[in-house]
Amino acid sequence: MLQFPHISLCEELRQTTEKDYSSLCERQPIGRLLFRQFCETRPELRRCVKFLDAVAEYEVTPDEKRRECGQDLIEKYFNPKVANATKTNRLALDANTSRRKKAPCGSNVSPLAALNSLHVSISTLKPCVCACQVRATGKMYACKKLEKKRIKKRKGESMALNEKQILEKVNSRFVVSLAYAYETKDALCLVLTLMNGGDLKFHIYHMGEAGFDETRAVFYAAEICCGLEDLHREHIVYRDLKPENILLDDHGHIRISDLGLAVHVPEEQTIKGRVGTVGYMAPEVVKNERYTFSPDWWALGCLLYEMIEGQSPFQQRKKKIKREEVERLVTEVEEEYSSKFSEDATSLCKMLLAKDPSERLGCQGGGASEVKGHPIFRSINFKRLEAGMLEAPFIPDPQAIYCKDVLDIEQFSTVKGVELEPKDESFYGKVSTGSVPIPWQNEMIETECFTELNVFYQDGTVPPDLDWRGQPSPPPKQGLLQRLFGRQDCCGNCSDSDEEPTRL
Repeated sequence: MLQFPHISLCEELRQTTEKDYSSLCERQPIGRLLFRQFCETRPELRRCVKFLDAVAEYEVTPDEKRRECGQDLIEKYFNPKVANATKTNRLALDANTSRRKKAPCGSNVSPLAALNSLHVSISTLKPCVCACQVRATGKMYACKKLEKKRIKKRKGESMALNEKQILEKVNSRFVVSLAYAYETKDALCLVLTLMNGGDLKFHIYHMGEAGFDETRAVFYAAEICCGLEDLHREHIVYRDLKPENILLDDHGHIRISDLGLAVHVPEEQTIKGRVGTVGYMAPEVVKNERYTFSPDWWALGCLLYEMIEGQSPFQQRKKKIKREEVERLVTEVEEEYSSKFSEDATSLCKMLLAKDPSERLGCQGGGASEVKGHPIFRSINFKRLEAGMLEAPFIPDPQAIYCKDVLDIEQFSTVKGVELEPKDESFYGKVSTGSVPIPWQNEMIETECFTELNVFYQDGTVPPDLDWRGQPSPPPKQGLLQRLFGRQDCCGNCSDSDEEPTRL
């Protein structure tokens, strides 16, 4: 049974939670709900919340209706007859906001309790990625399994930990979200957004004639641009943008995935690293020069070109070209444009594929806003796009499987000659940290668990879980066999469970 832990068990979380309005009342979904519920109890604040909702609605209103919506907003909230009341309410909102900052954010449900409810099904999506379902809520996710011995053999600990830490930092509609991270006896598991629509590479090359019509390509480019903007806002450069790493969900919207090569760029600093995929690495990366976010905008140019042309700008599909030759083309040769490209598409690709990063679109001080401002996106309302209100040009068939029927034999082979040691546990502990607050809060809201749990007494008294005078119930006693053979750090999803994912 899902329930809140006693408030006394959440003191550490209370101390470490960011106590500012933006974090508590806007960024955290449950915090936002609690704040709005609080405002609903105060008549002087209710109008302020309605005003904020009206502004939010104006921002996502279609262009043809925006003028009318704006006039209604001004008449309702800035009419001189009610201006003083609005001003008074906003002052009251500011005063109550400062008091509200000290309140808990509402994310205090035990990560272990939520994690123990994770049920992994036997539905296989692709090697080492399985569909899974949270037992308590019924929400579906993708479970990415990282085999411990394979990680150790390839010395991939830093990459695995880096991907996990970056995923839990980013909260974007256009980047896969990490909801849970746990370990089994043999694997580390990252529970991610379920994307059933396949990757862009499959759609570009295995759904009829190679490539997309320009409208579809531009839509995906716009969503990718928003995803890169969200990553860059967190000072993260992605560095591996390519069709295989862009996934489609059930509704045809895309998310950036596989952040193993992403890295945090310290503010006002540059980094250096010759990493990425051949043919998509920017000239400054190939030359091993220092950079910040410029490689991502180059790769977006490569991807847009490939979506329209049905072929990468610097290498031909199924034709082997030496790495050195590809890198020479990237650094020295201008790409060619066929009749598939409109004038706007050619212009955007050329501006993104500028060899000199200082001349590249997106690298001249404005970041994503420079790219969004290009004429090719004139039909895209980015506010509505970011709010998930635009319909995708292609919606995957829920009965179809968007992947090639090919198995990666290495993924199923046994890793020999590698033994796991006690010292490895410190690394596992850094990865398997349970639930991630914001995706978990969204899950609680979407599945209405929050509504059922967020109950207060009518007489003004608090329920037992929020009563500091009470004490949490003691944990159930373990039997002799459990004490002798049970793993102390077991999360309820160990490989001996009957619910372990099975590869088909």
